[in-house]
Amino acid sequence: MTYENLTICIPAYEEEEAIADTLIGLRELFPEAEIIVVDDGSTDKTAAAARAVEGVIVLSHGRNVGYGGALKTAMRSSTRPVIAWCDSDGQHQPEDLVKVVQPVLAGEKDAVIGVRSSGSDVRRDRLVGKGILKMVATMVARDRIPDLNSGLRCFRGDVIFRYLHLLPEGFSASSTTTLLLMKRGYRLGYEEITTQQRTGTSSVRMLRDGWRTIHLLVRILILFDAFAFFAFLSAVQIIAALIYGGFTAFTVGLGFPVLAAVVLISGILTFFMGLICDQITAMRLERLEVPKSDGK
Repeated sequence: MTYENLTICIPAYEEEEAIADTLIGLRELFPEAEIIVVDDGSTDKTAAAARAVEGVIVLSHGRNVGYGGALKTAMRSSTRPVIAWCDSDGQHQPEDLVKVVQPVLAGEKDAVIGVRSSGSDVRRDRLVGKGILKMVATMVARDRIPDLNSGLRCFRGDVIFRYLHLLPEGFSASSTTTLLLMKRGYRLGYEEITTQQRTGTSSVRMLRDGWRTIHLLVRILILFDAFAFFAFLSAVQIIAALIYGGFTAFTVGLGFPVLAAVVLISGILTFFMGLICDQITAMRLERLEVPKSDGK
């Protein structure tokens, strides 16, 4: 199989130690592919190291935009019909990318995600956040998710471009695309991959990453299951108001308290807010989407 229809998008931030080896490995296995590196505002020699590899397109952000922002820049600059994502830190093996892109290039799948083995290196201080995130995402998808945020994945270009307006600038771009593909009914495949110890230091920080995880959880719930999210919040308020108000009214004998009434009204308003939000998110998901036919 040849790879003249493939663009490999690589976001890079402070990766001068790993980027050259990553690109050389990809260049050897994908000589016909278009390889685009986006240096996302690095302060080291990431861009220079990438430019030193022949046949690689290097774009640069003036400031650090984020993982998703770098990928969107690369995708918008691509000229091929199939798009792959690959991390720049040396964790992914080029041979695994071959397995990921082949079903898409062959027209068998609309997208394929590389599923990291259970032995893959994951920092312990991120296990809890990742576990909660995967649990919520599984509830939203109503299906098993083998790997929610793997950085090694491939798409039909016309599929991923329909949803660029929904992709966040940060690390949650991978999780968002996984749920988009599942919820919109595309032919999604999975391939087992192995990861290696990353080169250099991770740009993820525990406190900042924890806040991002909370933000991502809320984003996923509102984007993919807005009505259920607001209905839950509404139910909590209404039930609490009725219990408190009823108990106070019967025990004190002064009628339904003002606080309970305010909480009850808030719960009702939250319910209708959920209805409106559900309609808005449906329109955002369907924007620029065309009907699929013949399973494509």
